[in-house]
Amino acid sequence: MNWIALSLHAPFVLPRDMPLKRPRHRRRGLLLGLLPGLLLGLLGGRTLASPCPDWPAPQARIELAALTDQLAVWDQAYHSQGLSLVADPIYDQARARLEQWRDCFAPGMAPGPDPLASNAAQLAQPSSQALEHPVSHTGLSKLADNAAVQAWINTRRALWIQPKVDGVAVSLVYQDGILQQVISRGDGRRGQDWSANASRIPAIPQQLTDQHGPLVLQGELYWRLPGHIQATAGSAGARGRVAGLLARQSLDAEEAAGIGLFVWAWPNGPARMQERLDGLRALGFAESADFSQPITTFQQAAQWRERWYRSALPFASDGVVLRQGERPAGRRWQPQPPHWAAAWKYPLTQALAEVRSVQFQIGRRGRITPVLNLAPLQLDGRRIQRVSLGSLQHWRELDIRPGDQLALSLAGLVIPQVDSVVWRTRARAPLAVPIAADYHALSCWQPTPGCAAQFHARLTWLSGRQGLALGGIGPGTWDKLLEAQQLPDLLAWLHLSASQLRTVPGFGAHRAEQLERRFAQARQRPFADWLRALGLPPSGAAPLGPDWHELAQRKAADWQHQPGIGPGRAAQLQAFFQHPQVLALREQLRTARIEGF
Repeated sequence: MNWIALSLHAPFVLPRDMPLKRPRHRRRGLLLGLLPGLLLGLLGGRTLASPCPDWPAPQARIELAALTDQLAVWDQAYHSQGLSLVADPIYDQARARLEQWRDCFAPGMAPGPDPLASNAAQLAQPSSQALEHPVSHTGLSKLADNAAVQAWINTRRALWIQPKVDGVAVSLVYQDGILQQVISRGDGRRGQDWSANASRIPAIPQQLTDQHGPLVLQGELYWRLPGHIQATAGSAGARGRVAGLLARQSLDAEEAAGIGLFVWAWPNGPARMQERLDGLRALGFAESADFSQPITTFQQAAQWRERWYRSALPFASDGVVLRQGERPAGRRWQPQPPHWAAAWKYPLTQALAEVRSVQFQIGRRGRITPVLNLAPLQLDGRRIQRVSLGSLQHWRELDIRPGDQLALSLAGLVIPQVDSVVWRTRARAPLAVPIAADYHALSCWQPTPGCAAQFHARLTWLSGRQGLALGGIGPGTWDKLLEAQQLPDLLAWLHLSASQLRTVPGFGAHRAEQLERRFAQARQRPFADWLRALGLPPSGAAPLGPDWHELAQRKAADWQHQPGIGPGRAAQLQAFFQHPQVLALREQLRTARIEGF
């Protein structure tokens, strides 16, 4: 690990009075600027527990500045255009990554100036002025895991649970039942005046009946998604869509109708939660009551969380909110996570992944598959350490190197896939990239330099179920024989005796005798099995017999007359039986008296 204090040329983007909102538990720099010591609790510890990069001081300075610049680009687009250039979970993790690196290389560093603060203020003029919230928005801390949730519940009473609606937070200010202001969350103390656009949104009542004096509500403006299932559809960019619409000069009727409102706080309402919910329903905010449930145990909380995660809801949600029914009066609220409410997020469906190394795997037919080795991460409950890029061309398009940071998701909820390169390390490590033209279906029949991977793949295929089905012989066995230099070609194992095998490190007497028996049994395998084990191209329903001589006499046109074989496959089959390396293997098998050769 590297713990080097250093100064940075680029300022860090930290606190800001935001005209738009990021998640309350890790909002764009707000909590980091106001309460740096709270970060460990907000992130659940796992991110900060990651090993520090092994960078010398100059590289650390460059990499931290680069990530800071990247965050500034995202913030600029978000503030000025209402555009989310990166998914919210990825932004949150990138912000946490920056703080982790700062702890590694510049512990104790004070937050730097905010280069976007003045820009954000300019964006608010002249169309809107920053307004002070009548009651501060508190935000939410994030409970890291089941144990943290259990502990939180065990120390509180009269608890409720709600979906954590994925939208943009606002204050609604009424006077004598008339809507006066709609204020964006901003930094929790002050936000932007969104009243003009809000007046066009049908979900926001412009007048409440039988109300006297001031009334302040806090809630979430969300994009309506009827029948939305979070577990399968994710957040679908819903938050960014609402933020973008509200950042415009005006809304048309159709856009405004697509925005809903979920009220989650009545700061100066009745003391008890049920009374507040009944009051909100009477005011016309029935959705709050419909999606609020009393709980007493962790099991109940977990059941509601799972239900809302996998059931159809009218909005996107990124977790649940646990609330204590009784809480202090609104005048005591501060723009920081309170003790009476917390968020329990859903499993990540997209994660920020750090590339540790890049491998180029070569299959038995010469296909090159880049595989990325990652810093271990959890994604939707699965531990991910490797991801395939599928093809060399895909790798060339992305140009991924060690140190790059990727957005990762699960295809079909199972297979990890790279969605995008989030940002690139400034130190572009050189890689030994295979030349695609050097590898094909008839290359690498010996473990010569550059051929180790494809030759190993040929051996693994040969002993597998699709080849000779040599039970108990797999990649590990071939590894040991190759390391002992016992396999100069694909069939050298046929002639290894038990006494020779006992000299191989890792093989005892019993294992050596077992291998000798397996190798002897391979001699009895049918001719067609041997052909497939050697790598015969797929031959459809064509008969493979009676012997090598008959098949080797076939021309491409003869193969093409067989069912299921087109011109390309016919040419591959003819080339296989004429290739010098394959003919040499055939001679070895003929000498060994293998049937058909």
